[in-house]
Amino acid sequence: MSPLENVIMHPSAREPVIAEPPETAPRAKPLVELRGVNKVYSNGTIALRDLNLDVAPFEFISLLGPSGCGKSTALRIIAGLGEFSGGTVHWPTAQYDAEGKPQRELGFVFQEPTLMPWASVFENVYLPFLLKDRSRSEVRDSVESALELVGLADFAKAYPRELSGGMKMRVSIARAIATQPKILLLDEPFAALDEITRMKLNNDLLQIWEKAKCTVMFVTHSVYESVYLSQRIVVMAARPGRVIGEVKVDAPYPRDKEFRLSPAYSGYCRRVSDLLDEAMGVPH
Repeated sequence: MSPLENVIMHPSAREPVIAEPPETAPRAKPLVELRGVNKVYSNGTIALRDLNLDVAPFEFISLLGPSGCGKSTALRIIAGLGEFSGGTVHWPTAQYDAEGKPQRELGFVFQEPTLMPWASVFENVYLPFLLKDRSRSEVRDSVESALELVGLADFAKAYPRELSGGMKMRVSIARAIATQPKILLLDEPFAALDEITRMKLNNDLLQIWEKAKCTVMFVTHSVYESVYLSQRIVVMAARPGRVIGEVKVDAPYPRDKEFRLSPAYSGYCRRVSDLLDEAMGVPH
């Protein structure tokens, strides 16, 4: 099957829908569903309009689009870190508290590592447990397992000032996965890193996703990064932020240098680039 056969266009897009093959098994309930989500700021700026998105269990999905298209806003709304102006965000499999709020089991990795400079690597990863009044002895194994998963088991006593930029981001990822979340949200975590470090962390992130058995939502501006990492790429247009199309990447995992050099990879990148041009209003 060629890369272009996996494209699903949003109804607002100008190109025709290319149908998926028939399902052979029932689809699992989405982990989270966004229906008609809008976000309007107090100054009248429309960040999101009619955003519809399903996120499946265990998938790796990237949100791709130009600056100002609402990728980070959508991520923060899913995380419960931002209010939205209309629509619904539903967690079909989550438990809801007495106030009707979903018990989100998620980890969030921001663009900057946001580490406590006065605390050791262990203490930084321990933070989400501290906020839940869990003792160090009670969760030591979880913290150490998370550090092992990101390759920092030998740096538990180190301080952020002693770490490289890539290592700091690994600590941030370890903190996000230490509680074993069902969904890991990453908001352009590698944007400030050099290309060599970024490619290494791309590979590491795929290994973490495989071992942690969670869903990953990854925000990026990079076509190449999104194709390398993802099973599905959601392309968004700006002003107002909305989905204009999706591309499914059927390449198997693990992915490596051979995939980056393959005709299939190039084909996916071209298709995603075309959608991104459309999102930015670039004529073909």
